[in-house]
Amino acid sequence: MANLDDDRTSSAHAFLTFEGHRLSGSIYEPLKSINLPKPEGESLWDKLDHYYRIVKSTLLLYQSPTTGLFPTKTYGENQKAKVHDSLYCAACAWALALAYRRIDDDKGRTHELEHSAIKCMRGILYCYMRQADKVQQFKQDPKPSACLHSVFSAHTGDEVFSHKEYGHLQINALSLFLLYLVEMISSGLQIIYNTDEVSFIQNLVFCVERAYRVPDFGVWERGSKYNNGSPELHSSSVGLAKAALEAINGFNLFGNQGCSWSVIFVDFDAHNRNRQTLCSLLPRESRSHNTDAALLPCLSYPAFALDDEVLFSQTLDKIIRKLKGKYGFKRFLRDGYRTALEDKTRRYYKPAEIKLFDGIECEFPLFFIFMIIDGVFRGNPAQVKEYQDLLDPLLQHTSEGCPVVPKYYYVPADFVEPEKKSPGSQKRFPSNSGRDGKFFLWGQAVYIIAKLLADKLVSPKDIDPIGRYIPPEDQRNVSMRFSNQGPLENDVVVHVALIAESQRLQVFLNTYGIQTQTPQQVEPIQIWAQKELVKAYFHLGVNDKLALSGRPDRPIGCLGTSKIYRILGKTVVCYSIIFDLSDFYMSQDVMMLIDDIKNALQFIKQYWKMHGRPLFVVLIREDNIRGSRFNPILDMLAAFRKGMVGGVKVHVDRVQTLISGAVVEQLDFLRITETEEAPIFKSLEELDLPKHSKVKRQSSTPNASELEQQPDVNINDWKNKSTYEILQKLNDCNCLASQALLSSILLKREGPNFITKEGTVAEHIERIYRRAGSKKLWSVVRFAASLLGKLVDSLAPSITNVLVQGKQVTLGAFGQEEVVISNPLSPGVIKKIIYENCHLQDEREAVVQQELVIHIGWIISNSPELFSGMLKIRIGWIIHAMKYELKIRAGDMPAKDLYQMSPSEVKQLLLDILQPQQQGRSWLNRRQIDGSLNRTPAGFYDRVWQILERTPNGLIVAGKFLPQQPTLSDMTMYEMNFSLLVEDMLQNIDQPEYRQIIVELLMVISVILERNPELEFQDKVDLDKVVQEALHDFQKDHSSSKGAGKQDDMTAFYNTHPAGKKGTCSYLSKAVITLLLEGEVKASNDDPCTIS
Repeated sequence: MANLDDDRTSSAHAFLTFEGHRLSGSIYEPLKSINLPKPEGESLWDKLDHYYRIVKSTLLLYQSPTTGLFPTKTYGENQKAKVHDSLYCAACAWALALAYRRIDDDKGRTHELEHSAIKCMRGILYCYMRQADKVQQFKQDPKPSACLHSVFSAHTGDEVFSHKEYGHLQINALSLFLLYLVEMISSGLQIIYNTDEVSFIQNLVFCVERAYRVPDFGVWERGSKYNNGSPELHSSSVGLAKAALEAINGFNLFGNQGCSWSVIFVDFDAHNRNRQTLCSLLPRESRSHNTDAALLPCLSYPAFALDDEVLFSQTLDKIIRKLKGKYGFKRFLRDGYRTALEDKTRRYYKPAEIKLFDGIECEFPLFFIFMIIDGVFRGNPAQVKEYQDLLDPLLQHTSEGCPVVPKYYYVPADFVEPEKKSPGSQKRFPSNSGRDGKFFLWGQAVYIIAKLLADKLVSPKDIDPIGRYIPPEDQRNVSMRFSNQGPLENDVVVHVALIAESQRLQVFLNTYGIQTQTPQQVEPIQIWAQKELVKAYFHLGVNDKLALSGRPDRPIGCLGTSKIYRILGKTVVCYSIIFDLSDFYMSQDVMMLIDDIKNALQFIKQYWKMHGRPLFVVLIREDNIRGSRFNPILDMLAAFRKGMVGGVKVHVDRVQTLISGAVVEQLDFLRITETEEAPIFKSLEELDLPKHSKVKRQSSTPNASELEQQPDVNINDWKNKSTYEILQKLNDCNCLASQALLSSILLKREGPNFITKEGTVAEHIERIYRRAGSKKLWSVVRFAASLLGKLVDSLAPSITNVLVQGKQVTLGAFGQEEVVISNPLSPGVIKKIIYENCHLQDEREAVVQQELVIHIGWIISNSPELFSGMLKIRIGWIIHAMKYELKIRAGDMPAKDLYQMSPSEVKQLLLDILQPQQQGRSWLNRRQIDGSLNRTPAGFYDRVWQILERTPNGLIVAGKFLPQQPTLSDMTMYEMNFSLLVEDMLQNIDQPEYRQIIVELLMVISVILERNPELEFQDKVDLDKVVQEALHDFQKDHSSSKGAGKQDDMTAFYNTHPAGKKGTCSYLSKAVITLLLEGEVKASNDDPCTIS
């Protein structure tokens, strides 16, 4: 790997020499004599002059005179600068400048220090802007090869490593740049100079908005704990992104001199997704990092990203408990960085290599400094003193007496073994002393900031002018301008405008006492679909000189559509995506629509943090009230009138009245000159129908029967017939199901653009899709949707919702190959997976899997407990569980067809099977459902770890092998990656009920080993053989009483209660003990059978 940090001072043998003959001025011992007490009554000038000299000699001395960047190494040629470290150095110079503002005659030092910070910030901006092409690529497709670089040449700003040589994808560094940019400009610094720079910063915001779904390499540039080149979703990166978005939202980059076009816009829904993701990930740092010191700058200064005090304490306590040492904090457990055993010639580690570093991880004093700063901000002098006392003995000093923060303290090679045997017993040594010209500039910078705060030379409000940190007692009244720390109880009243799409619908609803407005009646205010707003945002951040397009084509969420917009002189209100017609068929199910409306209102109530009321537009279409749809819609509208919908307070009124209390967003970036043509936006138009004509309440057909959903042609009869014959049949056929089937043959044979009597094949299928939707022929709708390759909105965010809960998602039909999704993907990639893997047996599966992903994404966010014990959400298997549930309910009758059920019925069925299994069910049924859901008992994965410790040759099931090594060396017991490895071992099992028996078997083995510590398995444990042995005994016992059954039929075994004398566990236990006793028994000192 590109080596940026070769900062060790000398070989391990030197340590023993110095230990034996401690020389005066040893580079391993702090120079106590330098740290003389300061005279009483020291003036403010003297205090600041002391820090000014330290900053000049240990920081500014190394600032590049050309780019303003700060090098990672303060010695040697070809110096390289990390964006992350340079930002802290700039912040240090700025903090000291703020302190100097208190002195009238500062001898030019305020100007010098401020402009040192400005020069660094602009140097980073210069490096970034030279990579504008990467920004353009990254905002469309966030992949490591397209990201902004994190390391540059300190003197030229050139790229120094390719993305293959170095982990440049560090969302945390980019976010920290935006955060400090806002902080510094708020204090009066001028950093951004022109519109090119404004549009570039806006594009950086577009990149950061997606942090919640972009695995990166994190602060330590290594990604996964295993240092194998794989990125991960890091809490520290998502937290910094969230903080940056809160800070820069609505911020004017020109400061007090700015006007409307230098303001930055943030997608409030994207910010909210980052907030939700952060809260879901914490207290973990990532999938492989159980905790990490990188979370300290995220939780505390400078980001203050978390507003949940309980989660804050839980995360911080875990960091302190697991990582704190005498010499600082470990970065994370089993961190091999700069330990004596790390092979510095290799960029990546070998499998299981991190076990070597257990207990000898380097300790970083830097994090004691972060704890001092945290103590000052939180008004906790005891914490400040505790960490100052810990830090002071660790500081080195230059020959001039300036304090030096060593980068880390390490265990020398000769002391490694004793340290491993007795943790904390060995002396550690510092990486650098300062007197050899080697400084750790990040540590130096943060130390100065901490000292300025602790000595009260700057206040928290000085270095945090935008108020990122708000004490808990003040959070109730805080402005939401810079932070999403809202009121403790968010009792928002949602303002609702009811819009009828035609006058005759308005008249009709009025007869039931429902007051609505039509689009004409709200004029000159316009009503837009969210996709029109997306079109307007295309113009945000456009810069032809830098070849930057505007905001990517991303939907606006329901927080964004609850604001009012001023666009090119027009006042615009928007309705949510749930009211769009051109979308997925789920919106044609009125019960789903009602459910979506209630969910949207609850979501707005929970996450609305702005001053002003949210304005939620409810669009009522004539199609919504046809037939059996009318009564549910009427009930919901009546609830709106009463002021309470799904537990959310609402206030219904005319749009013109509600505008006064709403949040208004001025989209001033849409500036059109006289020569330019204004973009055309389409507002909602009123249906031109006779006012007094009757609304057709009854649909032409009642609820679709099962017969209507079935085609009257057989695909096997027709797939080999000529195209002409198929076209003839298509023209003569009135059955929509048959039309869909015949069209599918044409589509596969002739392609989507083949011309039929009713236009192209694709257009014909689209018409079938619409007609079937209005008739509620759900099976036909799903078939047509799949043929058209329909993709539901919010599929990618729904999958991300599942992933951030620590789960994995698999897509693919039951019994077929599945694709595992462990990191967030773009909608395009997900669509490819679904349509390549989910419609091999039945085309309808591809769209039903999408329905389930949407439902699961919503349920897991609101009721995560329903997924307890389910680490892998296998969509195909869940569909299998739902079909099995329908069979159980049908009894001896034919089961209901899942594909013929409405989307709302599918969702309810999903909720039903996720509930804990009802008593009274047969054990076969329970095992079928739990096995299909991949549910495991509490502590299951920890128990498998304990089994593996006693199974030197590993476990095997269904041909999948889980070895003891390198598994135990590479991972830790509570690590999520180990749990996922166990799931991977169980992946090959193709019967849900058999999977559940294997889970029960592993629990049985664990209990037996726990109670018999002297036993362990000698050979590889084949779980299939153990089950077969148990089954054989079971059948022997039952064949005599019930007659011999089939040798391989396990139905009776599956249907047997686990507990009791004749339960499955007793047979499994007997088979396990037989296997254990075939091996040797380990002798134990306290073995009761030993005589002497």
